[in-house]
Amino acid sequence: MKRSNTTIIKHIRDFLDYCEVEKGLSPVTSRNYDNFLKMFTGWLKNNRLESLKPQELTQEQIWNYRLYLSRKKDSKGRYIKKTTQNYYLIALRNLLAYFTERDIQCLPSDKIKLPKLTDKDKTIKFLSFDQVEKLVHMPDTATPDGLRDRTILETLFSTGMRVSELTSLNIRSFDIKNIINKKIKDLEIAINGKGGSTRTVYFSERALGWLAKYLETRKNDLYPPLFINYQKNNTEDKEHRLTPRSVERLVRKYATMAGLPVDATPHTLRHSFATDLLDQGADMRSVQELLGHKNIATTQIYTHVTNKKLRDIHKKFHRGGK
Repeated sequence: MKRSNTTIIKHIRDFLDYCEVEKGLSPVTSRNYDNFLKMFTGWLKNNRLESLKPQELTQEQIWNYRLYLSRKKDSKGRYIKKTTQNYYLIALRNLLAYFTERDIQCLPSDKIKLPKLTDKDKTIKFLSFDQVEKLVHMPDTATPDGLRDRTILETLFSTGMRVSELTSLNIRSFDIKNIINKKIKDLEIAINGKGGSTRTVYFSERALGWLAKYLETRKNDLYPPLFINYQKNNTEDKEHRLTPRSVERLVRKYATMAGLPVDATPHTLRHSFATDLLDQGADMRSVQELLGHKNIATTQIYTHVTNKKLRDIHKKFHRGGK
């Protein structure tokens, strides 16, 4: 193992390139690692440790960073969840694994322990069907932004897509003319999901109807993204591609307008999509495929539905007496 003369912070850019090129991670995953590591670099700078080199990082400093995360509050004054803390720590763990892969002296990555999650930590937020109905009716569809937003909400709930998958969609993937002319009754498309895997998603009849109305307004522009930013001062992206953060903001805006008790995000709609399928009788394996989960254990977070069904089945069919 060799000692490095480069600071941890300056190594991060090479680490992100390594994730994308050598590990084959998607640009979205690399971008997420970048965002999560910004918390660590901010902590280093606040503690005057910005000159720290990989071999100089100690277990005590890792512990202090974990304490910092456990006491960190979000913009609403709430402590960040253990699940979120884990994302930050996993990114740092992968950075240490990268140093080992490059024969750079550092702490072993398994020295970074993750907070244990309780059942309460694993509880997911989802909307009932009635709440989803209330949410999707909030945008003013008489405006270009409102029509786009209604289409986004309908698409998220119909397909169960992640927000990064939604914002990566390109208009060329759709048969615009036939969708607008309502010659397509059932729409399914292949998307590139998490980890570079490909899966098929399906548009409901209603979502397809709103997509047709939205595409009608896009017939004369040449922008590649399916969902675009209409702001005239949008100079960050020449394609005018709507960002995941923008979609998160609009979902939260309409959830507030609808007076929903849940702080809804695009992922809340993904959870709601899965919950609705299971509630209507879909099996767990099918939902796993539709969500693009590699492992069935990931899909089993939706036990709030399956547990209720098991209770109902036991009550209805078991002959042990009442």
